[in-house]
Amino acid sequence: MGVKSKAAAAILVLLLFLGSLWLHGGLDYQWDSCFKGYNQVNKLHQLYNSSGAEGAEGPQVLEGCPGQTFQVSLLLSHLLAAPAYTSDVLLQPYLSSWDELVRFMEALGPMVGLISKEIETKTSIIRQLAVLAAEGPEAELGPDGNSINSVSTEAGTKDDPEASQHTSAYYSVRSMILAELSQGQVDFNEQTDSGCRTLLRLHRALLWLKLFLEKLAETPVAGRLRSPSELCREAYQNTLANHHTWFVRRAAELAFIALPERGYFYRLVCVQNQEEFGVLLNRVVQAIGEVYDRTQKALEENGMLDLP
Repeated sequence: MGVKSKAAAAILVLLLFLGSLWLHGGLDYQWDSCFKGYNQVNKLHQLYNSSGAEGAEGPQVLEGCPGQTFQVSLLLSHLLAAPAYTSDVLLQPYLSSWDELVRFMEALGPMVGLISKEIETKTSIIRQLAVLAAEGPEAELGPDGNSINSVSTEAGTKDDPEASQHTSAYYSVRSMILAELSQGQVDFNEQTDSGCRTLLRLHRALLWLKLFLEKLAETPVAGRLRSPSELCREAYQNTLANHHTWFVRRAAELAFIALPERGYFYRLVCVQNQEEFGVLLNRVVQAIGEVYDRTQKALEENGMLDLP
């Protein structure tokens, strides 16, 4: 094997290792843990402008992008369906949003796609817990022998009477937090296979993607448009890098070098120029921001922003 072949093999091993460590604690779960608990089929390929504003010809419509696996219209539909009540987030559309974000990352090439595999593992964990809770009182028992599924979802929805009708532990972010705290599933000192700990890892990754898309949407008044690779690295350094070891940080930056140029992103969402791109991404960023802020508040209120 020549020097170049050995170098290529070393880089591949490095990136595989990065994928397993990406969100912290990934080594304790198998790559094939992909059991889906929810039906992810969503046939909505058109979406009205989230601002609700109507022009002379009616509300703006976001159409699907032919030929692309990633559909920004579906991402927006899931994100806008996730906020519930005054301060909660529904888990099914939240996880569906991640499904579409995973497709977005996979579309950026195999190196970034390796990172998406670890995110898929995280979403699968929460889905499995939801399926177990939905199978019946005997399906998932806490340390005291009581079913997690029997825990009320009162916390975080006391100002919303309609919320009390939902008793599934994994119906929303706040119902999951209440259920797992009540049953002792969350350990604040050691790692556990809890939905709350898994959600925190997804939450941190969502901030990274939000900041990356926000930077991609910017149009400088003067000067050149910065490369997606540079913007992604900067977004990472301001978010996930704070939770990663030195080795993972270096490997992540190596993966970002392989990001495609800006024109590829235009084609990915069917726009012609930076102006159209910025308008579209700002809608996505706004929707992500609402979901992120609600999740952040729920985790912070329960002291879960630093779960091991």
